[in-house]
This record gives sequence, C-alpha cells and structure tokens, in this order.
Amino acid sequence: MSLMTDCMAGKTPDDIKIVAEKEDRSVDYVRQMVAEGKIVIPRNTNREIEPIGIGKGLTTKVNANIGTSGDKADIGFELEKLAAAEKAKADAVMDLSTGGDLKAIRAEILGKSIIPLGTVPIYETAIKMIDREIAMIDMTVDDIFSTIEDQARMGVDFITVHCGVTSRIVDMLLRGDRLIKVVSRGGAFLVEWIHYNKQENPLYEHYDRLLELANEYELTLSLGDGLRPGTVLDATDISQIHELVVLGELVERARKAGVQTMVEGPGHIPVNEVEMNVQLQKSITKEAPFYVLGPIVTDIAPGYDHLTSAIGGAIAGAAGADFLCYVTKAEHLCLPDPESVWEGVMVTRIAAHAADLAKGIKKAWDWDRSMSEARHKLDWEQMFKLAIDPELAKKIRNQMPPAEEKVCTMCGEYCALKKIGEIKP
Repeated sequence: MSLMTDCMAGKTPDDIKIVAEKEDRSVDYVRQMVAEGKIVIPRNTNREIEPIGIGKGLTTKVNANIGTSGDKADIGFELEKLAAAEKAKADAVMDLSTGGDLKAIRAEILGKSIIPLGTVPIYETAIKMIDREIAMIDMTVDDIFSTIEDQARMGVDFITVHCGVTSRIVDMLLRGDRLIKVVSRGGAFLVEWIHYNKQENPLYEHYDRLLELANEYELTLSLGDGLRPGTVLDATDISQIHELVVLGELVERARKAGVQTMVEGPGHIPVNEVEMNVQLQKSITKEAPFYVLGPIVTDIAPGYDHLTSAIGGAIAGAAGADFLCYVTKAEHLCLPDPESVWEGVMVTRIAAHAADLAKGIKKAWDWDRSMSEARHKLDWEQMFKLAIDPELAKKIRNQMPPAEEKVCTMCGEYCALKKIGEIKP
C-alpha cells in the first residue's frame, strides 16, 4: 500500500496529520487531495525526515539545486551549498551531480539533508556509460532502470524522469523551427538516444515498470519537461505543449497505480504567457502539483537570473503553481557557490510568499500583518525578527545609524510614521 492508496482507502497516515498541522488545513482536506493526486508528500520509505506537502491549497514550496560538474567535483563544496540552502529555509533540494563519485556524493547529501531530496537518474546513467567508455546511444532499458532502483533504495524522495519526450515529439522537434532545440540535459540525452536508435523513449515505453518501482519505495515522480523552452522566443510552442499533453496522460496512469506525481513546467516564458501556461498545465493534468523552473521571463540578464526567475515564479505561483525551483545568479554562467545558493533561495522564497498572498494563504497574510504592525510602532527589533532575512536587514540598518534611534536615515526627522504618531486626535 502506498501513501496515495492509503488515502484512497480513507486511512490517515502520520504524514497526512503532520502536513495538515503545518499548513493549517484539515486532515480530511489533505487526505482527500493526496488521494486525488492534487497534493504530493515526497518521502521515501527509507528516509526519516519531516514530511512536506506540495500542491493545491498549501503554501508554495521552494527547491534548491546543488550538485557537482565534471570541472568541479568537491563534496565539501556541495555540503556547504546544502547547508546554505537549508539555513535559507529551502523546502527541498535536488542533487544534480555529474562529476566525481556520484553514489558517494549522494550518500553524503542524503546523510546530511533534513529535507526531501530529488535527483535526475538519467544523469548518473549517462556518466556510468561514459566511465565504461560506452556511447550514451548504447544505453539499455536496464541501464536506466537499475540506476533508478539504486537511487530509490538509497532513499531519494523524488526523481525527475523525462517520460514525455516521445519519438513522435523528437521527430517534430528536429524538423521544426525552434531556435534552441533542447536545454534540458536529461531531455538532450533522450532526444539523442531516440534519434539514433529509432526506438521509443524507454521511460515512456516501460512506464509501468517505473510505476512499480515508485510504489515499492514511495518514490514521487516528477515528470520532467525535457523540451522546456530555453528562450522566450520558443515559449509555448508545439514541442512544449505536445510533451505536456503526454505528461497529462501519464499523470492519470500514475494516479490509477497509486503513485504520487507532479509535473515540471517551462523554463523561459515571457511575463504575458506565464499565467496561461499554469492554467494550461492545471487543466491538462487535472490539477497535478506544478513544479516550475522560474519561469525566467527574459533572456538578457546573465548574472541577474535569480531575479528574472523570481519575477516569473511570483506570477506562476499566484496563478496556481505549487513548487518553485530556484535559479541562482550563476545560472547560464557557472556552478553556484554557497552565497549564490543562499541568495537564490531567499529571492525565490520571496516570490513564493508573494504568490501565497495572492492565493489567500492565511499564514502569509498573518506574517505581513505582523510586520506592518511592527513598522507602525517603529519596533525595529520586531521588524528584524519578522524579516525573511533578519541578518541582512540588521546589517543594512547598521551601515548608517540614524541620529534618532527610532527612525531610519532615509527620512530621519521627517519620518512619516514618527510625525503621524505624534498627532494626538
């Protein structure tokens, strides 16, 4: 029995009770939404972590990506990034490592992480092939599935699997006029494999085998957007939408099998198309939790893509997206360092909170009300306590101490709050 099938049967596992309490929702509501596949609680049966809920009616969650590359494979560096992500209060983390001893790196991260951990198994599969001096196009079905099972056995909580990259879509993609064909690494591996082997995507063709593994380990499937647009010029094109339609079908099959599933969304989308993309995903997948990368709303800002992403994330979250994958300022440039991870989580949490206000989440409104009351009273210590980043707020205020302790240097004696507060009606 999986968590989802338990909920379908009217049972109330502990994870349901914990999520309901954290989210200020009724146990019945959370159980029903999990049963319907509209909320997921990613937690492998082999892990002891505090469960989080992602989906309809819950606070918008934030994921941080970490991981090595072939040029920098330092587990200590990755653990520093993990610590930065957790200190910044990320809700989940993904290990996207492609360099070094991937299994050892994952074991270290799993051992240190106190939040759900996700991976992209095709990465490790590709690296194994390279290490064996075998071309990626010679990957077998067992190669990818043995990696998935090994990661699930280790305790990975959710995996990105690009099941929607079908042979039909690949043919359309390669013949089409998309400016940047593929930006997803996992998508690129599978496009190459499908094209040269003239066979169907093994993750699509053997989807039932994937569902069996997911059921065995309570592995949440994150159906990846292998053909997400990598430029706003390709946004909402036929390749992206065709893949989404396939993912909608796969969500239904997963729900029937009692497997928790979320759907990943587009990368680069102009502001005016963000809300429509969220609504389209929710309609096609019948309200499956939506996990979005950004979306990044313009292509011109390398070095500031944590901000282009936060803009898109706030709009997507307000429109109904459930899970925001952060983008750091290092995106498109290099591996992020711990400082970039911290900053990326913070700006994405701000976007998620702004979305929660739009969604009418009570906890979000209570937080803003408390901050506003503290500002009204010029209660600086309370303002610092309530700030999303208290240390930064204190540091900035202390850069130029005002002559009068109650006010700030910006307005000084002309502080509107101080002057109005002195009026006696």
